[in-house]
Amino acid sequence: MNIYDFNLERRNGESFSLSNNKGKVMLIVNTATGCGFTPQYAPIEAMYEKFHDKGFEVIDIPCNQFGNQTPGSDDEVHEFCTLNYKTQFEQFKKSDVNGENALPLFTYLKTLKSFEGFGEGDFASRMDQMLRQFDKNYDKNPDIKWNFTKFVVDRSGNVVARFEPTADMNLVRECVKSLL
Repeated sequence: MNIYDFNLERRNGESFSLSNNKGKVMLIVNTATGCGFTPQYAPIEAMYEKFHDKGFEVIDIPCNQFGNQTPGSDDEVHEFCTLNYKTQFEQFKKSDVNGENALPLFTYLKTLKSFEGFGEGDFASRMDQMLRQFDKNYDKNPDIKWNFTKFVVDRSGNVVARFEPTADMNLVRECVKSLL
């Protein structure tokens, strides 16, 4: 199995095959509209605008599993993103990224790139403290920990990096840029 074997559901119900992105660099991200990390839409859109013509695609999967921070419909999510962040990339159907109803794509991604920590800094410490309240061993499994976890896929379909929501977006940008 590889990344191109997966299909996603568009917000209008149509199927989209990731094989349509063969030869492109992809950023796959679970997003939310009411999260402290939601402003990351701005640098993601900036990357899309700068790199799209060079073969870059954003795969935006809204998710409501973390703090009920994406309660709207798929159309409401799209409207929020286009109005507030002027996003031009597609938001796919809202989906789970963990648990028995997890999107198979995210199950696959987690097998290739496990959680390696939130890094250093204030956001990282706060995320660690918050998650330990619910599960003191949260860091021992590959699950997606919060909104705006990002996976970078190279032009050959290899998953080359996982960035937690606390990661500096400049690092994400540099990773993407290096693959183009």
